[in-house]
Amino acid sequence: MELGTFSISLAVKDIEASRAFYEKFGFSVFGGDASQNWLILKNGDHAIGLFQDMFEKNMLTFNPGWDSNASKLDTFTDVRDLQRQLKAQGVQLVTEADETTTGPASFVAVDPDGNPILVDQHV
Repeated sequence: MELGTFSISLAVKDIEASRAFYEKFGFSVFGGDASQNWLILKNGDHAIGLFQDMFEKNMLTFNPGWDSNASKLDTFTDVRDLQRQLKAQGVQLVTEADETTTGPASFVAVDPDGNPILVDQHV
């Protein structure tokens, strides 16, 4: 199962304080908009999303269709196909992608320990 690029999405209290903290670890802003309370930071192939007042918990995030630089891949497994595969294996989803659509969509699952997993396709 090819899930796409991986990042962790952190629910932060103060986006500027979090940005400054992770910059000390060598991360730099790659995308997002601090005025909208979200930033994507990168250090090499490692990415962290900072989201202030958007999520209750930190989330594992996968982006089908993107490489680690948010560039569209020529071939990838569509989010709706991934959703069908997981549901066929008995994975319960908290939210689901509309399988009658194409293009951008997402779904969320929760692991046995309560950690949310977002599969978020932007292409």
